[in-house]
Amino acid sequence: MQVSIEPLSLLSTSILDNLASAVVVFNEDLRVSYLNQMAEMLLAISAKHVLGELPTSWMACHGEPLVDLIEAATIGAPITKRGVVLSTDRAEVTVDCTVTPVVDEDGKQMTIVELQQIDRHLRISREERLINQQALTRDVVRGLAHEIKNPLGGLRGAAQLLESELESEELKEYTHIIIQEADRLQELVNRMLGPNRRPSYAPVNVHNVLERVRSLVLAETGDRISIVRDYDPSIPELVGDSDQLIQAVLNIVRNATRVLDDDGTVTLRTRIQRQITIGSGRYRLGAQIDIVDDGPGIPPEIAETLFFPMVTSGTGGMGLGLSIAQSLINQHKGLIECTSRKGETTFTILLPIGEDIGTDRGKENAARD
Repeated sequence: MQVSIEPLSLLSTSILDNLASAVVVFNEDLRVSYLNQMAEMLLAISAKHVLGELPTSWMACHGEPLVDLIEAATIGAPITKRGVVLSTDRAEVTVDCTVTPVVDEDGKQMTIVELQQIDRHLRISREERLINQQALTRDVVRGLAHEIKNPLGGLRGAAQLLESELESEELKEYTHIIIQEADRLQELVNRMLGPNRRPSYAPVNVHNVLERVRSLVLAETGDRISIVRDYDPSIPELVGDSDQLIQAVLNIVRNATRVLDDDGTVTLRTRIQRQITIGSGRYRLGAQIDIVDDGPGIPPEIAETLFFPMVTSGTGGMGLGLSIAQSLINQHKGLIECTSRKGETTFTILLPIGEDIGTDRGKENAARD
């Protein structure tokens, strides 16, 4: 049956699309007349697929049917229900749901359903903790590096002077060891500090970054593993340093390949996100890059300290790759998160799109969410 749906005004849709809450508007027949961008993202559905539809077929929830809540509000006052669990194609999300009946300027009955994802606030808090944790770690490492470098330089210089005074080649072997170990420690400190050059920002295609990483990893591993691509072609260019983004993704993918069996798989997946929050910053558009492997998972004892320097699962390496990757992504106002269970570990990189990341322009305060 063809259902006539009257669109909202341009001003109304512009306002609603910039809200942090998911909003669904129903007409007097309880058919969908509008979804804002946050609702599309939260419910994992396109507005054009549900316009004119009843909520029974796609707004599934546990317990009391959501349609009953909507119908109850149309004949009375606004209703709020806490902790409603909605099922989507991607996952289950927990929301606070407010249903408000209104009458438009033409006297027609409308119903506004506002969905506030409550586990989203927990995610924001976790992201802020990760960012603060990384900043604190970086400050500690810099202070430690300063305290190590000064005596290390003096130690190396003294060994060189001593070597020049020695005539015995056997004794010079000991000074060689001192100099070599001093150089090794110096290199370790430099690696802990990460890249020492400032990012050179320019338009970057994230898929070019991923393709570069894919070619490098396949050259290193040969046929031992397979890399699956699942790209969203709608992602526009973002502003970033291509070399540093390649390094960050490469560190994560290399870590994944170390724990995979010979028939292991790494999936590179991209998706565009709208009205995305990264820590305390809110952006209109963002790129989500998922790096998924089917390995044994991350040991629970290191899950909380995964991005600290020198933290490793013992599969090789020095435990610096993830710390450096997080630092590089933080410089792009982004963040790396990780979820892991046996058979599926996902590192998610979130990056803002269309922002001047060298300044705070375009960044909104997420506190108003």
